[in-house]
Amino acid sequence: MTQRLRIDDPALLSGDPFPFYGELRSRPGLWRDEDADLWVATRIEHVVAISRDPATFCSSRGVLPSDRQRTLTPRESVLYIDPPEHAKYRKLVQPVFAPGRLRALESRVREIVRGLLDAIEPGREVDFVPAFSVPLPLVVIAEMLGIPSADRERFKAWSDAVIEAGTRQTPENMAQAMELLGYFSEVLAIRRADPADDLISLLATGEVDGERLEEFDILMFCMSLLVAGNETTRNLVSHGVHALSTNPAELAALVADRSLVPRAVEEMLRWGTPIAGFLRTATREVEVFGARFAEGDQVLMVYAAANRDPAVFGDDAEEFRVSRDASGHVAFGFGEHFCLGAVLARMEARIAFEEILARFGRIEPAGPIERLSSNVMRGVVRLPVVLRA
Repeated sequence: MTQRLRIDDPALLSGDPFPFYGELRSRPGLWRDEDADLWVATRIEHVVAISRDPATFCSSRGVLPSDRQRTLTPRESVLYIDPPEHAKYRKLVQPVFAPGRLRALESRVREIVRGLLDAIEPGREVDFVPAFSVPLPLVVIAEMLGIPSADRERFKAWSDAVIEAGTRQTPENMAQAMELLGYFSEVLAIRRADPADDLISLLATGEVDGERLEEFDILMFCMSLLVAGNETTRNLVSHGVHALSTNPAELAALVADRSLVPRAVEEMLRWGTPIAGFLRTATREVEVFGARFAEGDQVLMVYAAANRDPAVFGDDAEEFRVSRDASGHVAFGFGEHFCLGAVLARMEARIAFEEILARFGRIEPAGPIERLSSNVMRGVVRLPVVLRA
């Protein structure tokens, strides 16, 4: 095997983890990382089977590798809630993410995209992350939550701090997380007195089992929606631009046939996989795929590895292909915890690339990509490119 790596080492995702993932995936069953004290699932069939059985593999005992070093607060995020309670919380906000309602947002998203592209000068180097990938989903989710435009500049710092805390908690990122909760608490008080047509008002007035949500539940919901609605789409778009800039033949195919954009977005999700993976914990003794679990043993479902499974995506699964049928990917998870905002992320990415391709026929790398040091998020920090008409 190559140099020994821990599956939960943030340095793994800041580099190229896929050779390591490929070695793990070539093994017949689940792999045991003794140093990390984790079982590891790297194939689609393994991830799907574990996700389909929340009674045996629960979320309430932690979903992030860093959760094992802290005391979890009940209901601190919908990510940590198991069925059947999970469905009640999910149902509360699901109408906001319904396809019909999101279609009504298309013109606003397109307006935001065009405004961001107007500021990118053809033929000049631009760091695509702060210029486009960051503000697009941040503005969209802030508007959906009902955040005034004057306050949105602070949201990137807060969102980044929460993501950083998911890998390693520091006094600084925890202080920023508390600032975010304090801000949401102020907005919540306003919405309770004067509801509007936004997500925070929906949470403020919504009920689960006939009872209003407690303030803590609403604040945790808001934090989860901000981070999930921002970070996933940000890195989906960044990975997509990086893929097109480093695969000029695929870019040319997409320019020649823009009807392939929705399929290409699925390939960007598969190939890029913004969220590397989540944990599940065994609730009983069980044997699956040759691995014998004791109650309390944990397994890391590595979505990024599963999404390059040649058993599902063919022998060229490591390659980026805009014409590939990537519909079997697990970039949004699987089962009860399938990403609530998947339709929104797909819509934002589709519109983004429709508009990018309408203006720019060439996207060229202008320097090395810089990735986030995280054991959860396959994040892109810097992406210098040149876009040419």
